[in-house]
Amino acid sequence: MEFIVYGEDKPNSLHIRQAARDAHLAWLRAPSDVKLRVAGPWLDDEGVMRGSLLIVEADSKNTVLNWLKNDPYKAAGLTNSVTVKAYKWVIGKS
Repeated sequence: MEFIVYGEDKPNSLHIRQAARDAHLAWLRAPSDVKLRVAGPWLDDEGVMRGSLLIVEADSKNTVLNWLKNDPYKAAGLTNSVTVKAYKWVIGKS
């Protein structure tokens, strides 16, 4: 199954994102039960990173939720909210 993970940062937290970014990227690249397909920050109207958007594959939503518990962004206190939704990838899937 595929899922969209939409994360929103806490206000005025760009410094937290920048400090935890290397650890977050290493975590995304690490082997796990969740297969990362697409990842990147989403930007506000001024081009500043304000959150993350991921497309992942996993056996279940619970697998994704458990995986997200280990995100360095979460540990650093960056995350204001995260939404995980089932997703049907139609165009662009390899």
